[in-house]
Amino acid sequence: MSTTSGPDPSARPLTIAVTGATGKVGGRVAELLHDAGLHKRLLVRNPAKAPAWADDVAVASYGQADAAAQALRGVDLLFMVSAAESADRLEQHKTFIDAASAAGVRHVVYTSFLAAAPDAAFTLARTHQATEEHLRQSGMAFTFLRDSFYADFIPDLAVDGVIAGPAGSGRVAAVARADVARSAAAILTAAAAGDTSHDGATYELTGPEAFTLAEAAATITAVTGRPTVYRDQSLEEAYASRRSYGVPDWQLDAWVSTYTAIASGVLATVTDDVRALTGRTPLTLAEVLR
Repeated sequence: MSTTSGPDPSARPLTIAVTGATGKVGGRVAELLHDAGLHKRLLVRNPAKAPAWADDVAVASYGQADAAAQALRGVDLLFMVSAAESADRLEQHKTFIDAASAAGVRHVVYTSFLAAAPDAAFTLARTHQATEEHLRQSGMAFTFLRDSFYADFIPDLAVDGVIAGPAGSGRVAAVARADVARSAAAILTAAAAGDTSHDGATYELTGPEAFTLAEAAATITAVTGRPTVYRDQSLEEAYASRRSYGVPDWQLDAWVSTYTAIASGVLATVTDDVRALTGRTPLTLAEVLR
């Protein structure tokens, strides 16, 4: 009987599937895995947008059970970026998770949201909690990346130089998309090497500082030269100013609760998880803007 240990040289290469592979987070994760020389399959909706170096591309969307199961056949690890905001996002997630389980995927790394809960202040975080629960019951191993709001997104809150909403003096430790991607790639790389320490783990990914939106506006002004201010709104003012866009109620609630979640204090959490996973201090808002 052999006493040696290590990978079976006759085994097939382990495959990592990356969803959202043409997006800002999934695309960066795919690049990092490519740089590491790992075998990856990029799941896309439009193959024409896949990077030139991609040699394993599959077409599927979250709501297409059969196509997703086919695209995930032979996949060991799955990086699942949450689907685009929609009224049926949770059903899309459940369909895709079930397809992954049926295809034999053994571990899913999912981008969730900080303070995800059935009654989360940020309404879209409720869908994230329900998705987490579905993954827990799927029979697959899982790792949850509970991201704060993206620091890259904060400047997009400004309309004509004004960030307006009912955030009050609440603080948010927004995290850079680049740090989320690096964290995900670190977990996937470790799992590909046989490290099971991330199985069942939940990481809270934040930036290194929690700032108010007034402070964010000042930082945007100083770094970019674009004059930006924060104007606090009442809840009534926030809804009234956004109803003219004609969006459905769930979208309106999501927009307004972006600010009320900050006001509630639940997003002021600052963790060390990005540094622990990547070995790098997370980027500040100013660094992201530069």
